[in-house]
Amino acid sequence: MYASANGFALDLDALSGICGSISIACWIVVFSPQIIENFRRQSADGLSLVFIIVWLLGDVFNILGAVLQRVLPTMIILAVYYTIADIVLLGQCFYYRGFTLSDAQPPSSDEEAITDEATEETPLIPHEDGKTKPAVHPTAADADRQRRSSSFSSFHSHLNQVDATHLSPATPLIAPAKPTTDPPATPFKGSTSALRTSLLNTAALVVVCAAGVLGWFLSTRSPRSQYLDSPISANEKEGVCFDLWGQIFGYLSAALYLGSRVPQLLLNYRRKSTEGVSMLFFLFACVGNLTYVMSIFAYEPRCAKLDRDFGGSLCEQGEWGREYSKYIIVNTSWLIGSAGTLLLDMTIFGQFWIYRKNIT
Repeated sequence: MYASANGFALDLDALSGICGSISIACWIVVFSPQIIENFRRQSADGLSLVFIIVWLLGDVFNILGAVLQRVLPTMIILAVYYTIADIVLLGQCFYYRGFTLSDAQPPSSDEEAITDEATEETPLIPHEDGKTKPAVHPTAADADRQRRSSSFSSFHSHLNQVDATHLSPATPLIAPAKPTTDPPATPFKGSTSALRTSLLNTAALVVVCAAGVLGWFLSTRSPRSQYLDSPISANEKEGVCFDLWGQIFGYLSAALYLGSRVPQLLLNYRRKSTEGVSMLFFLFACVGNLTYVMSIFAYEPRCAKLDRDFGGSLCEQGEWGREYSKYIIVNTSWLIGSAGTLLLDMTIFGQFWIYRKNIT
């Protein structure tokens, strides 16, 4: 953004700065909702450990690619911050679930009770070593004797429940109807709770986005921003650089980011639930990726900046397109990683909607 006598002119450079600041704000707080959710539940069963580990590897390769590709120091610092936050979240998962790399859920006590439930052939008295004795099949005489004993016990139990008043010929042998005391109907709280959660998530997202815009505005008003917006520096004259190893690490990072969502999608599908997963966690990730992609596309080549600042037509024929295309090619790996995970995160939001009734 550049100040003028009539106010502020919003150009591509300003749009890129706004989107970049919102993306940074979202990525700074992206892990906080999930860490708080795990602490509140004292459990991390909702998260896939493979998801966190692969994401951590993606952040490590992101640091290497960012350093070799010589991106802004702010982005390198943020990449290091992401890695530290990944480690904190992974440590929290190990603390609650033990040191394991498996996403398999241990059987609950109810499931164990069902498996150990006695059947018709289960003996009543187990062995001394805890193992049950082999089942003994009853003979026909034993079965007949057991059936007669059961019928007699049922008749005796029914006879004991008969009231003395029923012995009168004038009183029918029908038990009096008991008054039904239905509990009062309670209002359904599911929709209210979902609405409250949606409002809180929306408010949190608006606050973070507003903080990003405010941070961009303050940065443009600082004296240092005037120095940064001065004519082209020596580094900028070199144009967009292309580093082979930076690109390799960038594409590895993109592949890991894309693959990290798959274990979480499969875990949600197996559990038929998204309980324990913070929606705000993925909401911040979606907005952060979306604004990051927009900040890359809203790139203004250096010759266009000179045209605007000094007037005239300083861009050679086709220079604008060549420089913009080279810039997009250099950042293709980061575009694939951000746009691809954005689509996969939308699938996770679909799971939130499908399994919303399974959340207790």
